[in-house]
Amino acid sequence: MPVKTNFRTTDADIRSALHAKRLRRAKAHPDTLVIDELGLAHARSRIDVAVINGCIHGYEIKSAKDTLDRFETQIDTYRQTLQKLTIVAAPKHITSIMGHAPEWCGVIAAERGPRGGISFHVLRNAAQNPEIDPVMMAHLLWRDEVVELLDHAGYAPKDLRRPRKQLYEMLCEAMTLREIAASIRTFMAQRQTWRDRSAHA
Repeated sequence: MPVKTNFRTTDADIRSALHAKRLRRAKAHPDTLVIDELGLAHARSRIDVAVINGCIHGYEIKSAKDTLDRFETQIDTYRQTLQKLTIVAAPKHITSIMGHAPEWCGVIAAERGPRGGISFHVLRNAAQNPEIDPVMMAHLLWRDEVVELLDHAGYAPKDLRRPRKQLYEMLCEAMTLREIAASIRTFMAQRQTWRDRSAHA
């Protein structure tokens, strides 16, 4: 007998189903990282789930219990830092999201079924973000990681002591966007403990 449920979806519901259903293949790939609550722009914003495998693809969850009050502010950060973005949202938010999200942004409807499970319906696939700011994406690297990359690129020791902002700009001159994304994945895989990003400013 079907289990009736009138409960609205929550962030936790959708996140759990997203990991189990949509991201299962990515999580099984040895060269792919799947990270919850990844801080962006030195933790000024967070993306609910990030899939990193040479391309940095963020998934933002908007459950039935969420509002879209911060949506435009979040999009401004995401468009600067993520190579791809998919919004996974409850049906009540879909019309507004489709009207405000960039055309390259993917949209997936997440709906609770009659038995209580979450089903996903792809309304628009994510495309490459043409608005990305390489310097902002490079902020996913900690300072010591940027210094290591610049050292390998041949920069002088005195240059490596410059302010953080200049280091990120130098990195974007020395490496392509694809190389920076690959370096982000490599360093994230090496990090033994996730520490507060502000401690690595």
